[in-house]
Amino acid sequence: MAFATRHFVRAAASSSAAAAAATAAAKKLVVKHVTVIGGGLMGAGIAQVAAASGHTVVLVDQSDEILKKSTKGIEESLKRVTKKKFADKPEAGAEFIEKTLKNLSTSTDAVAVVHSTDLVIEAIVENQEIKNELFKRLDKFAPEHTIFASNTSSLQITQLANSTTRQDRFGGLHFFNPVPMMKLVEVIKTPMTSQKTFESLVDFSKAVGKSPVSCKDTPGFIVNRLLVPYMMEAVRLFERGDASKEDIDVAMKLGAGYPMGPFELLDYVGLDTRWHSLEPNNPLFAPSPLLNKLVEEKKLGKKTGEGFYKYK
Repeated sequence: MAFATRHFVRAAASSSAAAAAATAAAKKLVVKHVTVIGGGLMGAGIAQVAAASGHTVVLVDQSDEILKKSTKGIEESLKRVTKKKFADKPEAGAEFIEKTLKNLSTSTDAVAVVHSTDLVIEAIVENQEIKNELFKRLDKFAPEHTIFASNTSSLQITQLANSTTRQDRFGGLHFFNPVPMMKLVEVIKTPMTSQKTFESLVDFSKAVGKSPVSCKDTPGFIVNRLLVPYMMEAVRLFERGDASKEDIDVAMKLGAGYPMGPFELLDYVGLDTRWHSLEPNNPLFAPSPLLNKLVEEKKLGKKTGEGFYKYK
């Protein structure tokens, strides 16, 4: 009887331990340390909102020169934020900037900094091969618990995840430009993304002050899937001579309540964004001769001083 009792106790203890282990395995990861790869507008913006919300952030790029420019941009952005957020409390604003910058550091060595990170967010050039190579390399050095995410707007998250051995800990975090101002984040779940990973990404998005929406790994996700055909149809309307670009912009702002017209938005986003790659066989995403001509002439929008419109 004593043997049976001891056996029962051991079995119960073993069962409890297994249950505890299963619970721990299913527990969501609370992201505290973030590594952002890419110091451009998107990467710097993501680093800023993560640092401002109390996360420890390392911003990574290829050179110290790029990172100095990124840090300066973040400081200027924080000053604009504090002017509105702490209009009547300049001291609190200064403290907010100081605290945010203390949470932020920079590095040119991605491999070295991923050793102690919870989340890697990639925001580099929209090139499948380059992104795959980056994730493949970092996968070898990041801890097992680390989640990988891409900020891509045009590439398939599943293909990026397949370059790693952590497909279950891989998802999409699509922020919008300018990151400090835009409230939306599209959280992309691939067929391999675990529920724990997905929930951790949603929680992180909320923690940095954003409103997350969920989408499967479909071309363009939600926003670009709807927005790109709209912008391309506006270009085709103009190409056919049915209306001027100025009147199309005014019509959509006053008639549909959009903050920008389609041509203003195209110039803001950049005319060299590869919308056609979202779904090459879909006529809604078909390239435009006029758009191609502007790109060939290096008239890419606001960033080059001219696109559909000229900028000083």
